[in-house]
Parts: sequence; C-alpha cells; structure tokens
Amino acid sequence: MMMIEDRLKLRFELLWWAITILIAFIVIFPIYSSVRNYPFYLLNLVFVFVFITLTRYIFFLRFTFFARKQRLKLALMFLCIPLTFLLVQELTNFQTFLDENGAAAVAGNLNQESRTKMINYIYNEMLLFGVGSIVSTVLFAFRMIISIWRVHNDHKD
Repeated sequence: MMMIEDRLKLRFELLWWAITILIAFIVIFPIYSSVRNYPFYLLNLVFVFVFITLTRYIFFLRFTFFARKQRLKLALMFLCIPLTFLLVQELTNFQTFLDENGAAAVAGNLNQESRTKMINYIYNEMLLFGVGSIVSTVLFAFRMIISIWRVHNDHKD
C-alpha cells in the first residue's frame, strides 16, 4: 500500500511532467507552425526535457521518489557522463549545420522578415536549452554526489 508521502511525491512528479510537456509545446509550437522540414524537433525536445527535469531534480531532490535510493542515484550520476558528451555533441552538430547550410536552412521558405525572426528564435532557444541542459547535467552529477554523501551520513537531503 502506498503511503501518503509516496502519493504526494508521485503527484508532484506528474505535475512537473505536465508542466514540462506544456513548456516544450510552447517552445516548439512557433517553429512547428511556421517551418516545414525542421530537422531538429527531437533534439530540441530533448534539450527542453533534460534542462527542465534535471534542474528540477537539482533543487527539489528531496521531493522525488529516488531521494533515498543510493544505488539509483549512483547510476544516475554515472549516466550523466555520457549524457553530457551526447548533449555537447548534438549542440555542436546543430551549430555545424547552421555554419555549413546557413541559418536560412532551418527557417524554410518564409518571407524575409519572418525568416529573420524565426532564425533568431530558433538559434536563441536552442542555445538556451542546449547550454542549459549541458550545465544542468554536470550540476546534477555533483548534486547526486552530495546527496549520496548526505544520505550515507544520515543528514537531511
């Protein structure tokens, strides 16, 4: 039987996943509604989800289901290493695509004014969430080390 605290943690988690999905929709919708054949939808969503989720875990770890699960936190800490490299590589691939194909390649066949605005929007939001997801992944790994240490020494997390 689930304890009240576990149910609250589950509700908190589900609420945050709903907020994350809503934010991802708000971020992606202008691109989806204006640009055809945008090649970075999945990457964009990954950046948004990783950034929001790991940032939330950094600050609200004690309200998660894995706050006292040492082995899971250790595994997550080590998973941050390849995730960081993957995110850096994908952000570099995005920048390389822009350098090789021109920024207009991501904006499709919009008129000049709309194209300029869309290029700026795409570049800025990809940079924001891309760099944010990389930084949050590195910080999350350190947060896991601190949390493992605190739980091991029976401090409040």
